[in-house]
Amino acid sequence: MHIIKRRYVDTMQGLGGLGPFADDVDAPRESDPYGWSRWFASLFAIYETDRMITLDLPWWNVAATREIADFLGARGNARVFEYGSGASTVWLAQRCGEIVTVEHDKPWLDKFQRQTKGHDNVSLLYRPIDNGPDAYVKAIDEFDGEFDMIVIDGRHRSSCLKQAESRLKRGGIVVFDDSGRSRYRGAIEGSALKETRHFGRSYCVPYPDYTSLLRHGER
Repeated sequence: MHIIKRRYVDTMQGLGGLGPFADDVDAPRESDPYGWSRWFASLFAIYETDRMITLDLPWWNVAATREIADFLGARGNARVFEYGSGASTVWLAQRCGEIVTVEHDKPWLDKFQRQTKGHDNVSLLYRPIDNGPDAYVKAIDEFDGEFDMIVIDGRHRSSCLKQAESRLKRGGIVVFDDSGRSRYRGAIEGSALKETRHFGRSYCVPYPDYTSLLRHGER
């Protein structure tokens, strides 16, 4: 399965640099971010964060992305914490007041030192997990106060969700990506937060996938 996935990624990245596909990858940012054209372009940008940033897209479910954008637009100067850096880091930085992102992979994070240059509202944290996940999972507790949004899209997601629950501002949301994976369902369903589960067209992949939004229930 890993070999098939690797071949698919290599093929799509290769096609992304050829002829008519190159134009799709560099589709104008003014086009509908939730439309089929921008989604199609994202297929050739899989694991290519520079291209995803050019397209101004995160690697999430399309419907969930629309809801998140609406939330941030209505929230104004939102404060965001993100487990797992990616194209979403820049996408969020352009829509929130402050974002703190924690990453366990140093070479991957080093790339984002360049990609987030010019975004003064981004704080990048390196917390390795070689000796256990605690420093990574508990990185959120290095900061005072609550967050309007917490994104869980990296390692040890179940533990991150448990850690995040008490740090979420009332009325805020937790974005839990790849929430259809069986290993995450117990943590999500056992959470004190209420889940809205989006399934369907997702950026970068040709198959439908899940992104869940979790909120505090009614008082």
